[in-house]
Amino acid sequence: MLTPFAAGSILDRLSRGQAIGRCSRRIEGSAATTSTWGRGVTNGAFGVAWFRFCATFRRRCASYVSLIVLIGLVGGVGMGAVAAARRTQSSFSTLLASTNPPDLTVAIYGADSFDPSSNPSYSSKLTSRIAHLPHVKRVEAGIDLEAAPLRPDGAPRLGTIGPTYPIASVDGLYFDQDRVALTKGRMADPHNPDEIMMTASAAHLLGFHLGEVIPYGVYATSQQDEPGIGTSRVPPVIRFDAKLVGYASLSSEIVEDDIDRVPTFIILTPALTRKVLAHANENFSGAVTFGIQTDHGAREVSAVELEINRLIPRGVVTNVHATAPVAAKADRALKPIAIALGVFGVIALLAALFIATQAISRRLRAGREDVTILRALGANPVTLATDSLIGILGAVVLGSLLAAAVAVALSPLSPLGPVRSVYPDKGISADWAVLGFGSLVLIGGLGGIAMWLAHRGAPHRVAQRARLITPSGSKTVGTLAAAGLPAAGVVGMRMALEPGGGRNAVPVRSALMGTALAVALVVATVTFGSGLQTLVTHPALYGWNWTYMLNPVGSGGGNVPPQVFALLAHDSDVSAYTGLSYNNGEIDNQGIPFLFGDSHAAVTPPILSGHAVDKRNQIVLGGATLAQLHKHLGDTVSFSYGTRKDAPIYIPPTKLVIVGTATMPAVGCASVISDHTSMRTGAILSQAVIPPAFRKAMNSPDPTLNGPNLALVRLRAGISPAAGRANLQRIAVAANKAFAEVPDNGGAGNYVDVVGVQRPAEIVDYRTIGATPGLLVSGLALGAVAALALTLVASVRQRRRDLALLKTMGFTQRQLAAAVAWHASVAALVGIVVGVPVGVVVGRWLWDLFAQQIYAVPEPTVPVSSLLLIAVGTFVLANIVAAIHGRIAAHTPTASMLRGE
Repeated sequence: MLTPFAAGSILDRLSRGQAIGRCSRRIEGSAATTSTWGRGVTNGAFGVAWFRFCATFRRRCASYVSLIVLIGLVGGVGMGAVAAARRTQSSFSTLLASTNPPDLTVAIYGADSFDPSSNPSYSSKLTSRIAHLPHVKRVEAGIDLEAAPLRPDGAPRLGTIGPTYPIASVDGLYFDQDRVALTKGRMADPHNPDEIMMTASAAHLLGFHLGEVIPYGVYATSQQDEPGIGTSRVPPVIRFDAKLVGYASLSSEIVEDDIDRVPTFIILTPALTRKVLAHANENFSGAVTFGIQTDHGAREVSAVELEINRLIPRGVVTNVHATAPVAAKADRALKPIAIALGVFGVIALLAALFIATQAISRRLRAGREDVTILRALGANPVTLATDSLIGILGAVVLGSLLAAAVAVALSPLSPLGPVRSVYPDKGISADWAVLGFGSLVLIGGLGGIAMWLAHRGAPHRVAQRARLITPSGSKTVGTLAAAGLPAAGVVGMRMALEPGGGRNAVPVRSALMGTALAVALVVATVTFGSGLQTLVTHPALYGWNWTYMLNPVGSGGGNVPPQVFALLAHDSDVSAYTGLSYNNGEIDNQGIPFLFGDSHAAVTPPILSGHAVDKRNQIVLGGATLAQLHKHLGDTVSFSYGTRKDAPIYIPPTKLVIVGTATMPAVGCASVISDHTSMRTGAILSQAVIPPAFRKAMNSPDPTLNGPNLALVRLRAGISPAAGRANLQRIAVAANKAFAEVPDNGGAGNYVDVVGVQRPAEIVDYRTIGATPGLLVSGLALGAVAALALTLVASVRQRRRDLALLKTMGFTQRQLAAAVAWHASVAALVGIVVGVPVGVVVGRWLWDLFAQQIYAVPEPTVPVSSLLLIAVGTFVLANIVAAIHGRIAAHTPTASMLRGE
């Protein structure tokens, strides 16, 4: 006699068979009335599939929704990260285009020498001559003023002059051309002489706040020699009350190395400039800056620069900056963030594909019994495939659309990096290239995978494989059972490792692979992130291969006195040191910043390939510079400095062999003064390449004033940074004393400062990206955890028949729960053992690729503590799933679990 549950099961199957039979008759009728047999079969197959989809939707809804959510969440995070990478990489170019940038910026010191009859602060004739040069489309100018904020007693704050440069627009420079980027407040009114703008860092340095009214004074250059300058006894020629109305930065100040942060600029209005120029007989300016736009952009910059060099007489100091290299440097600095986001996005998209593949496979296996019934009733292969795929393909399409929506919703988090605060196109953004390609990958990839799985899961193919495979038990389980493992443990391990046979077969390998994949994805992401964090926190990996730098600053020159090196040689805290100088020269007719010092230097930037300079005819290049010159290790380049008319300050073209590449440090002058080496750009060569006449011309009669520009010092292991800095500070004091003792005040204005790590823009920028990477990683981790949970749930649920039979054979509720716990724990353990090493290998490989792209020292790290947490978390999650389903299985009546038999 049948139990009510069994009778219900049979009636349910009969009703489903009758419904399928009705659908089959509809197919035959439809096919008979169709002119084309193939079209009739297809239409009939879709009709059956649609009818069954509607009839069984309530039963399958949960699996479809989970598939949609998984694709939407993980795929959306992936597409959002790739879109953020593209937006970040192009952010500076977008900002620059919004500022109406010049193609060339030229600062001329002593511009009044061109036209003695003009205003000494500004020569309109010089501006006109530049404007009429070939290829020049437009010129605007600004003048650097000798200006300073005033104390309450009227004395100038002279300490502000070095860190900040007040620059006044003459005809709209910084207001319509090379327009400043606002971070807070508003643009100054160009018609109001009493409004100013400055960078937020300048305001912090000077102690000002937005909206504050600051008494300011403009001094003539002739006043600098008056007794009492710097006190209230020498009043400014022009005094005005400046209201700080906005925090603003020049485009060249947005992406900076640490060394570029000072000096910074204070922007004054054209209205104030007119007041200054009204004093026709006074000179208030040290330099005039010209923003020059060419007829056809960057390609004409070299020609215009050549014309300006012809225009400027010998002895006039100029500083020329093309905008294209500045933009290229900014793009390179943003590249690490963009690459990291892109790598993460690709990992997330792959995760979406693998996770969704597991879900699709589970859905197809769950419907295999219905497919078998349809096959027995005479359904053709097209009908079977359509019935299996109609709901899955619909879920894939909806999930992909949800992923696109998630990616668009995440777009306000980008761009990342320093440009974000001044980005002109903030808010929602749809990157149609990423959305289109990402949706195509998800829909096409998952659709193709679903079709292949449905094809492979056809009943006749499953039966054929089953005849070829002989079920065999796991040797591991057999060994443990013989060793006395409890019955619950043996059963749980068999459920985890043995697929079984016949209609009770379970895809064990697929479940274990899904668990291992989920673990590997999280581990790969964490390993890559650990490498990035290691790079940021270890200066030697980005070029700072020493502890401190002794840097001479001030108006009196820029040399470390020889006394410093004598003290370093006898200091027990110092393990190594070397002297380096810096400048800008030409390599194969391209301007390149370079460092030069002794061959076989004890301290050098970290070498990436080849070896350091050890001979006069050798050179080491930054990775980007090597690529820029289209050279390789072993090739020869031509190095030169100056021109023949500059002799003896001249190095003629000299052939040098490229013997290595290095991660360059960000040292030298600030970029507003001169280009400097930075991580990927620059060169290192031996000072022996400098001709004796050059050295003689540069040397001072007093030896204290002769020395390299920098001293790089590496402390011994075990010396704390604080103790080492205090010791070096004593050496700096001795150097300053030596400067003070130079006869005739020859060392006045010079002093040596102890400088800590100077970070390149790539590292500075990474610290500005905030919590966005954490949010993206959390999204991926959430998707991976959900996938892991669903894999474990499905694996346990597929063993319900086995659990029911065990319960019938006398297993207690505790034993059933223990068997489920063993099953889940073994599956998790296999996932950990396989997934953790695979994730580490993939994460390290991705990090190596990343480091090579930015020319950092490739030193991947393995976050052991994080990996332990992932392993423990996976094990805990598995047992939580086991506890829930073990309890359900233990309290579910046997007849209910065997209802399908």
